[in-house]
Amino acid sequence: MSTAILYDSTDVFKDERKKAYLNPFGADRPLISPISATTLDRARRYRMDRIRRQMVKEDYAALLLYDPVNIRYALDSSNMSVWTMHNPSRYALILADGPAIMFEFEGCDHLNHGLPCVDEVRPSRSWIFFTAGNLIETRVNAWADEIADIMKEKGRNNRLAVDRLEPAGALALQQRGIHLHDGQELAERARSIKSAEEIELMRWTIRVCEAGMARMYEVSEPGRTEREIWAELHFENARSGGEWLETKLLTAGPRTNPWYQECSDYVVQKGDMISFDTDMIGPYGYCADLSRSWTCGHVAMNSKQRELYAAALEQIEHNLSTIRPGMSFSEFNDRSWRIPEKYIPYRYTLAAHGTGMADEWPGIALHPDFDPAFTGHIEEGMVLNIESLIAEEGSESIKLETQALVTAEGVERLDTFPWETLR
Repeated sequence: MSTAILYDSTDVFKDERKKAYLNPFGADRPLISPISATTLDRARRYRMDRIRRQMVKEDYAALLLYDPVNIRYALDSSNMSVWTMHNPSRYALILADGPAIMFEFEGCDHLNHGLPCVDEVRPSRSWIFFTAGNLIETRVNAWADEIADIMKEKGRNNRLAVDRLEPAGALALQQRGIHLHDGQELAERARSIKSAEEIELMRWTIRVCEAGMARMYEVSEPGRTEREIWAELHFENARSGGEWLETKLLTAGPRTNPWYQECSDYVVQKGDMISFDTDMIGPYGYCADLSRSWTCGHVAMNSKQRELYAAALEQIEHNLSTIRPGMSFSEFNDRSWRIPEKYIPYRYTLAAHGTGMADEWPGIALHPDFDPAFTGHIEEGMVLNIESLIAEEGSESIKLETQALVTAEGVERLDTFPWETLR
């Protein structure tokens, strides 16, 4: 990881527009969040209210959450998030009429102290094979007994929404008279509309991401590997209070096409197009999902690179301009930019998608792939990412993406890191 690069007033930054995104106190220091405790507390309470409103609307007695992103949204409780994505060992049970119970990993109760939406902390009952082995049946029954008992004592009915659950757990709850329903849809619909305080938190994550992107830009010199350049983003996020990167999508030159190759030890050459997608889960658990493309060595693009880049930017700007609150997904699709035939085989799958604490609903497919049966509306308060991937046979790929808040008038871009100058 290239973390030894320091910038001071004597350095010559390759693009003064991008230099502004570094920490003004020195790029050798982490960024310090200006978000107040009051703003964070209001965001937490708003999110829990969104969850409970959805539960009441669907007449669910409770919501059982295992997805660490949903737990973070509802309770702002975070512990080993990446590890628990594949080792479901902590969970939350939220009653529509209260309380909200966090079932925490052994020895970690203290991580929930001071969280205003956590009413009770209990030890989790883990029944994954890793730790339970031949005791799975005994442990899953004890787990199900506890959930069912809480439902009977505090629930308005026996309807339980669950975001994810292995078959053994689902069967055990059903055997105890619990009716299971889709909790992921509930959570995604709750998450889709952001409060003003959530937007403040998201703006800060984007600020951290753009500082990382400035570092990436400066080290995009011949002789660097893709991994070294990508690591600058990881470094800035980690030291400034962020969480993780969902992908490793940074490639250069011939490795940009086809897309979806992960960064490697490929040594980037002067003039190579470097294209990336941040997919960054940053401070406060919010996502900064931004894409940019630029040349290695900060040299002028060649004619083909300029042609592809101009098309990608046109797609982004056109699709941004069409968005209005209240328009249906089908209406957006009908008005969206039409990708030229020669680029279609190399297209990106989505024209737009929601973003919050991760990529989220709605995921609106690019027009060749759009299903007219996919229904819904763009709403004020959503944050949408507008995507573009442009390439043709034998070319490099240009990847651009911006993150925008849907307002009463249209959209407001939340990221400001500059596009490249076509010259």
